[in-house]
Amino acid sequence: MELFAELFSDWVGILSFGVIAFIIVIALFFIVFFMARSGDPKA
Repeated sequence: MELFAELFSDWVGILSFGVIAFIIVIALFFIVFFMARSGDPKA
């Protein structure tokens, strides 16, 4: 738990967490998007 306390203790940690979370969300979006598009030959 000390890791999370240190991560959220300053702006650099908060912004780093935000960037990591944003990249994970975008990666999940692209995985779902491309998997849906690859199954539809008319798209």
